[in-house]
Formats: sequence, structure tokens, C-alpha cells
Amino acid sequence: MEQRRLGAGGPLVSALGLGCMALSGRYGPADDAESLAMLHAALDDGLTLLDTGDFYGVGHNETLIGQALRGRERDQITVSVKFGVMCEPGGGWGRLDARPEAVRNSLAYTLHRLGTDHVDVYRPARLDPQVPIEETVGAISDLVTAGYVRHIGLSEVDVETLRRAHATHPISDLQVEYSLLSRDIEAEVLPFCRRHGIGITAYGVLSRGLLTGSWTRPRGGAEDIRGGFPRFQGANLEHNLSLARELHKVAASKGTTAARLAIAWVLAQGEDIVPLIGARTRAQLTESLLARRLDLTRDDLEAVERALPAGAAVGDRYPSRPMVSSDNEQ
Repeated sequence: MEQRRLGAGGPLVSALGLGCMALSGRYGPADDAESLAMLHAALDDGLTLLDTGDFYGVGHNETLIGQALRGRERDQITVSVKFGVMCEPGGGWGRLDARPEAVRNSLAYTLHRLGTDHVDVYRPARLDPQVPIEETVGAISDLVTAGYVRHIGLSEVDVETLRRAHATHPISDLQVEYSLLSRDIEAEVLPFCRRHGIGITAYGVLSRGLLTGSWTRPRGGAEDIRGGFPRFQGANLEHNLSLARELHKVAASKGTTAARLAIAWVLAQGEDIVPLIGARTRAQLTESLLARRLDLTRDDLEAVERALPAGAAVGDRYPSRPMVSSDNEQ
């Protein structure tokens, strides 16, 4: 698989990464045996970047990844971990805690669950409004010096936060939602990252399933968090699904699927961008990986842009009171 550098001074990773949140039930039920088989298939097929969070399934996600890492060459796999979201007994997510002592405590549990002696990229899941970003990044920097962390990342922050963090310690990459329906970073965040050698790991490249055109509330189930997102509600959903149908038409003209085309579009936006695919099964993984075979021409990209112009989506990305706050959410 093609390799890309995760930031100017970051690790060399596969051009596609695997976002693992769905393996812990946030988008509906997941089967551990199938999840583990899918993780092994992904690693066997050349995906070397696994993205997780210590709060996904209250540690379940990290434990699952730890099982997948056993018996493999650890230095051949890049594990990216988000931390800072406080969990509740019922599985819900509470406030953020990115104090230096919380950083060290979170990493201790992460290393234990993963069964490893280091994390390749460590990042706060969101900005903690009670803690200066310099303090959080400084604490991670100390862990880099100690050898427990290789690189520092951030997630869903604005340019000013990026600037302050990068001045404290070089930031490898910014993890942010980026897809045909979510292009807010193109105005300021992406240009800043490119000027300063900060890579992008793009999550939500299928807009949580909207771009496949197949999501419905009954299919997602009551435990599927997407039903609470504005883009998945009422007239917003109908409008956004109509956009997906336009993408399907373009994909059909190329003999491919909307999902593959949407992933390939993100891949085509620059070699400093690594899309995270979110497969739960081996079949979904196979479908997503076929995107790397699509060679999009200028005419193809223009056709996609006509079908889904920037700003076409209706509805905010997150609820008005998001489960996890951010200074870059719209």
C-alpha cells in the first residue's frame, strides 16, 4: 500500500488508516470476533495506522486492538490514541480532563490495555477549556522525552490552538472531520497545517454513512448515536441523502461505488492527508480498500465537485450540545 508521512516529522504510515470507534458499539452493535478478524485482515493488507480512543467502549477498543497487536512487529504498526474524555458507568461520555496528571494517568491505563510500551501518536480528544493547551501538550512532551509517546497530535481544534500547541512541541498531525460534506478546514485550518508541516488524519470520510446513501434510523438502531446528529434528522436527512444519490450517479459513471469514490476524493486532496476508514466487518473493509485503486482525473474531480459542491450539506456536524466539546465544530 502507498505510504504517506503523518506530518513533516511524523511517522510513515499507510495512505489509508483504520478508525476503530465503530468496533465498540457507537454506530450500532459490533461483534468482537468479527472485529478482531477485520483488524487482522486490515494489518495483513498493509494498513499500518490504527486510530482509537481510551474512552471508546470504556477501554474496550484499546483491549481489542491490544489483542490484534499480539505476535506482530510492533514497530511496523502506528497506534494513534485519543484521551481526555471522562466515562460514566452507563457508557456515556462526560466532561473533558486534560490536566497534566490526567494525561499521565490516562496513558498508564492505555499502555496496559494495548499491551505495549509506547503509543505512536497521543492526542487530547478535544480541547479542555479549563486547561491551557500548553500545559496538556507540555505533559505529553515529557512523555515523549521518557519514551512512552513517539509523536503528539491534536483533534478538532482551531488555528490559534494549533499555533500555541505547535510552539510548545512539534505537532505531528491534526485529526479532524473531512469529507465531501464537511470541508470547513479548507478555509484556514488546512492552509495553516500545510505551512507548518502538520499532517491531517481525516475521519468521517463517508460522513458517518450519509454518503453511502443507505443509513436509516431503524437500520441504525436505538443505540446508534447518529440519530441524534442534525444531519441525520428530518428534512436535513432527506436533503443530504439526495446529495448522496448525486454522488452515486457520478460513481456509477466510473463503474464504482459512492463509498469508494468518496474515500478516493479525500485521498486526492493531498499527500499530507490520511483518510481513516471505519469498517466494522471484513466485507466493509474490502469495499473501502478498493478506493485506493481509483485514479481520479481532473474531470472526475470536477464532476464530483458539481454533484456535491462545498457547503452543500444541511445541518450541523454535531448536536447543539455535543457529547464531546470542540473549538472547531460546526
